[in-house]
Amino acid sequence: MSETIDGLHVVAAGLQFPEGPVAMPDGSLLLVEIRRQTLTRIAPDGTVSMAAKVPGGPNGAALGPDGRVYICNNGGFRWADVHGIMVPVSQAEDYSGGSIDVFDPATGILSTLYRGCGETALKGPNDIVFDAEGGFYFTDLGKRRLSDADIGCVYWARPDGSEIRSVVQPMDRPNGVGLSPDGRTLYVAETLTGRLWAFDIEGPGRVRPFCGHYPGINGRLVAGLPGYQLFDSLAVEASGNICVATLARGAISVFSPNGALVEQVDTGDTHTTNICFGGPDMKTAFVTRAGVGDVISLPWARPGLPLVY
Repeated sequence: MSETIDGLHVVAAGLQFPEGPVAMPDGSLLLVEIRRQTLTRIAPDGTVSMAAKVPGGPNGAALGPDGRVYICNNGGFRWADVHGIMVPVSQAEDYSGGSIDVFDPATGILSTLYRGCGETALKGPNDIVFDAEGGFYFTDLGKRRLSDADIGCVYWARPDGSEIRSVVQPMDRPNGVGLSPDGRTLYVAETLTGRLWAFDIEGPGRVRPFCGHYPGINGRLVAGLPGYQLFDSLAVEASGNICVATLARGAISVFSPNGALVEQVDTGDTHTTNICFGGPDMKTAFVTRAGVGDVISLPWARPGLPLVY
């Protein structure tokens, strides 16, 4: 059941590293629990139930044009207790690759849509957003091992499994992904660099041609923050502001499209991972606090951007 703790409205607690919240039309909330390996439904009264078991590491979710739930699966982590918080530290021992999975609520069937792009295997899909044409962008953060790590990438794909292509590569652990209100700008947050990038979209799944070895060649740096403040997933406001879950600081950092820091909303958890918007006026923010293991809701000063689906 929902409750108020330390002045914050906790929608549901006892979650195992929650991410990828999706506000549903019926007032419920869908999210993934990476460590529990589930797609989880939270009813309006706060009741928690498992919608689907998702082996590996479900990391992000989005509703598609067909009413199915598209899930970024990172393939699984090895977990460790760090200062009393269970956190992902490296690639799981039983890791077998990343994928894009699809859950059909009508049948209860979970299936795999993509495991690679051409000869390149997906390593650690993380976050996902659909465009108005019905395709979706997703980040592949990659996996970290003891002495090496994968190069990250942003992909675009069709929901029927017919096409997938690399959009931006290489990137340094790309995480959050979102689209501007007019659909002409792709935003990507890199975790360890703490940078928010913007890329001009020229067509479905195509950004301004890439011709170099770092994102700044074909994108533009929107923002970064001083000190040790890392970026996780993001959501966009109707105004065009970009709201980025900020690790270590434990906040949602709001940036204008020109990079100005509008505000930072503290959340009380250093492992604040995701934000989405819902409610009748889109002015309720749902925020996943993975370290605490809950999802909170709070009134937001400005309406969020309604997602395409």
